[in-house]
Amino acid sequence: MRVVLAEDLYLLREGLKQLLSAHGFSVVAAVDNGPDLLRALLDERPDVAVVDVRLPPTQTDEGLQAALAARRELPGLPVLVLSQHVERLYARELLADGTGGVGYLLKDRVFNAEQFVDAVRRVAAGGTAMDPDVIAKLFARSDQKVGRLTPREREVLELMAEGRSNGAIGQRLFLSESAVGKHTASIFGKLGLAASDDDNRRVLAVLAFLDGR
Repeated sequence: MRVVLAEDLYLLREGLKQLLSAHGFSVVAAVDNGPDLLRALLDERPDVAVVDVRLPPTQTDEGLQAALAARRELPGLPVLVLSQHVERLYARELLADGTGGVGYLLKDRVFNAEQFVDAVRRVAAGGTAMDPDVIAKLFARSDQKVGRLTPREREVLELMAEGRSNGAIGQRLFLSESAVGKHTASIFGKLGLAASDDDNRRVLAVLAFLDGR
């Protein structure tokens, strides 16, 4: 699986290269600024991009904007964005076009190799990987909206919002996949959302609901 990596801190960039290589990924380009990232994405057309939000020259959201620009040229390009802080706007921009795998993780997650690699694989496969802290922040703003859910339904909804499939949710909560399906149907019914078998559309619907849109 071919990866383009963008991170301006040398030691972290090298560490991520080694981590990805150790798990069977091929890092075809590793860059440290926005313009080089955009060129690498368009030239290499990787299976997935792992991108730091803040890159030179502006050190604002250069990495995110380069990834979004590449997705406009290469629709559906899978992108996993790394950020130092929880910013709902980044997640919203990533999910806006509703196509291709997307992910948003806090940088702390890269120190958990299993969690980080799982997120990269999920995004590369066209899925969604949202950081639990981002989801927790959305839930904290949405207590009244989700108040009608049972504790178990809330657990299912949180994992659903992270981009987990019914099978993955079942494994995490020790439930059968059919039981998760029943909880999911109940959740969408209570929240007035249209049910979907497509995991990405399901995540979009849940995040839009939690974010008040």
